[in-house]
Amino acid sequence: MNESLHVVCTQCHAVNRIPADKLAALPKCGKCHQLLYNAHPVELNSTSFDTHINNSDIPVLVDFWAPWCGPCKMMAPFFLKAATELEPQVRLAKVDTEAEPNLGSRFNIRSIPTLALFKNGKEVARQAGAMQASEIVRWTLSHL
Repeated sequence: MNESLHVVCTQCHAVNRIPADKLAALPKCGKCHQLLYNAHPVELNSTSFDTHINNSDIPVLVDFWAPWCGPCKMMAPFFLKAATELEPQVRLAKVDTEAEPNLGSRFNIRSIPTLALFKNGKEVARQAGAMQASEIVRWTLSHL
């Protein structure tokens, strides 16, 4: 029997059940029919954050950042590149701590950029500071 995984849509935030062996086959959302993976980090807010963290069977790597942060801007293209390498095994997401101060506070984000890796609804690893794409991928995989 094939294991099914819950995957949250990046567009409508609906929770989808996908057979594990079909993750790489470009599955679409059952609700909005958009691709579940598009090699781009999903922007999360206070409403969608818990849906993605608590309802996803795949790990979620969150970049806590702010628009005024120079290192955050430098890391953004590397985070995007890491998405192309880590999806569909890991969902990449971004939280703008300027627009979502409650999330920054809730997770005690003291410096940005900060990467936090969540698995099964719990934070399993955290790393502050800008990283290159290869470092992001290596760091993430080392904590799975």
